[in-house]
Amino acid sequence: MIVKYFENKKKVVILPFKTTKPMKKLALILFVSVFSISMNAQETTTADGPAFEFETETIDYGKIENGSDGEREFVFTNVGNAPLIIDQVKGSCGCTVPTKPEGPIMPGETGKIKVKYDTKRTGGFSKTVTITSNATEPRKVVRVKGIVLKEETTSVVEKSKAVISNK
Repeated sequence: MIVKYFENKKKVVILPFKTTKPMKKLALILFVSVFSISMNAQETTTADGPAFEFETETIDYGKIENGSDGEREFVFTNVGNAPLIIDQVKGSCGCTVPTKPEGPIMPGETGKIKVKYDTKRTGGFSKTVTITSNATEPRKVVRVKGIVLKEETTSVVEKSKAVISNK
């Protein structure tokens, strides 16, 4: 802190930093941070009604062989306080066939939605499965993605070489 005296005997204090806009911004940021933390602390963990909590919302097949098993499962828990009833599960195209669980999923219980992708289609894919239910979020979208490798075919020349070498 620097203190200067002028001829008219007025004392002026000069601070090593500006106190105008930066201080106001800092005060505003601190206020918003404290307010948002207090709001998050008041959230409840149990939803009012049925609610999904998925282990994962995207299943990555990675690189898979052509014609291999394309069946996977989305595992979820009903974290709400009422039975969860899934009305419909629908794939984004005919190559993705989902199967919904039968019957309601009670609070705290887990359920599975099976998804089968047609692995005879080579190349990359990214498809969605739309779930319609009585949950607090009535339409939930989950995804499957991956790459189906090309089917390895042996040429006529390679087959003839193999036949000749076996003799």
